[in-house]
Formats: sequence, structure tokens, C-alpha cells
Amino acid sequence: MISHDQLHDVMQTRRSVRRFRPDAPSRAIIESVLASAVTAPSASNKQPWRFLVVRNRDVIDRIAAAVRTAVERIAMAIDPEFEPSFRAYGDYFTRFEHAPVVIVPLSRALTILSNLTGGRLASDDADRIAAMERESGLIGTSLALQNLLLAAHAAGLGASGMTGPLVAADAIREILRVPASWHVVALVPIGFADEEPAATARKPADVVTQWIE
Repeated sequence: MISHDQLHDVMQTRRSVRRFRPDAPSRAIIESVLASAVTAPSASNKQPWRFLVVRNRDVIDRIAAAVRTAVERIAMAIDPEFEPSFRAYGDYFTRFEHAPVVIVPLSRALTILSNLTGGRLASDDADRIAAMERESGLIGTSLALQNLLLAAHAAGLGASGMTGPLVAADAIREILRVPASWHVVALVPIGFADEEPAATARKPADVVTQWIE
């Protein structure tokens, strides 16, 4: 069994990679990474995830173009004083486009309680149940996404979980033909890294922890 120190080392040395070599990892490596992803826990073991593996260059280019269009549309609505800063930030939203593979995790709501409750339920309880079910699906898929990122790093690949492209979520859904009941969680460019990002600062655990005893 892997030791805590070994696991911590994988977690601590993982980096968000956004520049990749042109050669693509084999299908077998991608499948092994996804096999690790789906070991994640989920509420009621509903496994509310699906993964689209995009290797088609035209599709990746179309997604990147849709994201650029969304960034441009948003930039036109931003105060001119802050527009350059936003454009610099928005430039990161398309850093997936040169990856040889882009994995798109999808999630859907965990619909259990909402199927059991009737019209007698108070509206505030109904709203909380709907939020819980929606967030349960997202949380479960996010746990699988973290597994995916760690497995990619352990397999010698670079990857990053990108939510910035979701400014074009509707267009991405259309390009990928995502069913209405599923939601795009992130874009995950993955491949052999062509950069070695420096470690970024992390707040110590004791700074972000509060003990209630």
C-alpha cells in the first residue's frame, strides 16, 4: 500500500500545466487515468459523472473560438479602466487549445429526495433539497476530477482543471452535444508537459482550519 508520505508527495508536486508537447499520450494511458478518476466517492454511490475525451483537433479549435468570442463579449461590457486586466485574465481561458487531449467532466444532480417529496413540502425546504442534489453531483464529480489530476501527474502527464472556459458553457454544450440533464464542470487539457511551473504558495493548514471542541 502507498504510504502517506508517497501520497503527499504526489499531491505536493502536482502542478497545473497549460503548455504541452505535440505528441499525444496513448489511449491506454488516458484510460488508466480515467480508471483512477472513477474510484472517487459520491453521495449514495450514484457516480454522477461522465467524461468526454476530445482528441479531435477541429473540435478543440471550435471550443477555443467559442471561448474567445465569450471573452470578447464580456470585455465589451467591462469598464475601460479594467478591460486590459480582464483581457489578460481571459487569455488564460483558452490555454487548453494546444493540448493534444482535452477531457471534459460532466455532472448531473443527485435526484433522490426530490423524487420522494410531494406538494406539501415547504418551498424553502424544496429549494434546499434542489441545491443539495445539484451540489452533490458537482461535488462528486469534483472529487473524481481531483483523482484524475493526481493520476495524470503520477503517470508522468501534465494537466490542469480549467473553469474559466465555462464563460462559454452554452456554446461548449452545443459543440459537444451535451444532454440537457448534464452540466459541464471544467475542461482538463492533458498531455506531456512542455513546461515546469513553479510551485505556488499555499496557506498552511493551521491557517485555514478551525477546531470546534
